[in-house]
Amino acid sequence: MPGTDSEAPRDASLPARAKIAVTAGKMAAALSQKAGRGSGSVIGGKVALKLDPDLLATLTEHLDVVLVSATNGKTTTTRLIAEALRAAGPVVSNALGANMPAGITGALAGGTGARFGVIEVDEKYLPMVARDTRPKAIALLNLSRDQLDRAAETRMMAEKWREGLRDTEAVIIANADDPLVTWAASSCKKVVWVAAGQAWKEDAWSCPSCGGVMQRPGDDWFCGECGFRRPNPHWALQGTHVIDPHRGAWPIQLQLPGRANLANATSSAAVAAVFGVAPQVALQRMQSVAAVAGRYDVVQYRGRDIRLLLAKNPAGWLETFSLIDGPPAPVILSVNAMDADGTDTSWLWDVDYERLAGHPIFVMGQRKLDLAVRLEVANLQFQVVDSLAQAVDAAPGGRIEAIANYTAFQQLRKAVVA
Repeated sequence: MPGTDSEAPRDASLPARAKIAVTAGKMAAALSQKAGRGSGSVIGGKVALKLDPDLLATLTEHLDVVLVSATNGKTTTTRLIAEALRAAGPVVSNALGANMPAGITGALAGGTGARFGVIEVDEKYLPMVARDTRPKAIALLNLSRDQLDRAAETRMMAEKWREGLRDTEAVIIANADDPLVTWAASSCKKVVWVAAGQAWKEDAWSCPSCGGVMQRPGDDWFCGECGFRRPNPHWALQGTHVIDPHRGAWPIQLQLPGRANLANATSSAAVAAVFGVAPQVALQRMQSVAAVAGRYDVVQYRGRDIRLLLAKNPAGWLETFSLIDGPPAPVILSVNAMDADGTDTSWLWDVDYERLAGHPIFVMGQRKLDLAVRLEVANLQFQVVDSLAQAVDAAPGGRIEAIANYTAFQQLRKAVVA
């Protein structure tokens, strides 16, 4: 299965009920793959959990588990941590990003002799998955608005983490620059603080502890009313180096672009250290990651180079725009509002599309007219198109940057390989 280093079957050591559940899940996954409906990990996991609700706990019983949760960057960070930990032994991971209990179970049920389980977890399910998997470490990267029609308000999500993780024995690796994450993690027994940065601050201007106005001098933050403040970090991102707790500086040399991925690598190095992998070894292994589930891939389509970029919410769009600063390359923007995206696209008004001034812009996707209105208000020049082919044919020379939210991104990937 994807994300597994070893195919040594573990089914023989499972209890009878778990064996039956795993077998049924594999059959369901195989049928889903045959029908062309993806990897089958989610439907396989659903079938397996229906037969054995305790299967996730059983599958992770003999693994050293790390959970990764955040609004943005969890798939990439999961991949980086998995690569780092392979220096110490085989890894099993939900590498394709199926991050709810069914998808996690389906990914882990492939049968493996892995030592480590590196698991991406949807924010809403983190406390439940932590309870079932008994992780050794949990990485908390950031919290911001996302899927506004069904996701909890950010402070509510932080409170869910705070209460749900209060009694965990796991080492929490938490972003000290995000007040919401800091408040959530501060109830835990063992916390490693990482100064990973926070480019998007619009969801953290009120104190999560008392509701007061957050003060933000420079890179610091504190609440003047209750005294809640940024903790001193153990690890930090400094330029293109990771600073470890002993003040050692280790260069980050990634194929993945942007400051956000430097921050992801910093958190990943801190996680790897919990498992005994030295930062220089962890960072060296991370260099092999060139793309994550198609994100950052540069593909050829109709004779043009197109870089595929995923941006699902205002924080993600802000980080993505930082990747295309420079010469005014053509930009394709595609936004859908399907169930997996969240049907409320009011967040479009929070995105600083003015940063695309000077770029030839092409707008497509299910909500292309909503996006067109937003760009009109931003006084940007753009063209509404019906397909990727139409956009590419109309774009001027140079590499094209294609930015899309979740289901629109999947559609772009399918279009370029068709």
